[in-house]
Amino acid sequence: MNLGLVEQTGKALHARGWTVCSAESCTGGLVAAWLTEIAGSSDYVLGGVVAYANAIKQALLGVQEATLRLHGAVSPETAAEMALGAQGRFGADLAVSVTGIAGPGGGTPDKPVGLTYIGLAGRGGIIAVERHVWPGDRHAVREASATRALELILQATHEAHS
Repeated sequence: MNLGLVEQTGKALHARGWTVCSAESCTGGLVAAWLTEIAGSSDYVLGGVVAYANAIKQALLGVQEATLRLHGAVSPETAAEMALGAQGRFGADLAVSVTGIAGPGGGTPDKPVGLTYIGLAGRGGIIAVERHVWPGDRHAVREASATRALELILQATHEAHS
């Protein structure tokens, strides 16, 4: 965990008066855990959903069955729907989503281990969906994904400020 990044993200959210929530699959709640590492984070963190199973992605985040069938759980479309679903359910200013293949198994030639999609939604809809293929083991993939998720949140607070 990059405590400096966590603190910076929290300060930026607090300064804007914004709230945030997470919808996580392969990171298993790591983004939410890091965001709440800072005392006073209850001012800006509304909550999070760990949606590992597709049925939970559908039931709690509103991911469409057709999206999962056509594109799979690890896709830009699913990441976008997860972020939008979390933003709608929590009513947060920003919602970040992470879906991917942390490994060591589960990869395919089209979707290798380390593939992650990170989505960010705001009140106006999708802000970004990024594709990454992180090197390293399961721990490294999860940490890199959570770090990039926080960077996206921080970037969104700065872009809104400028």
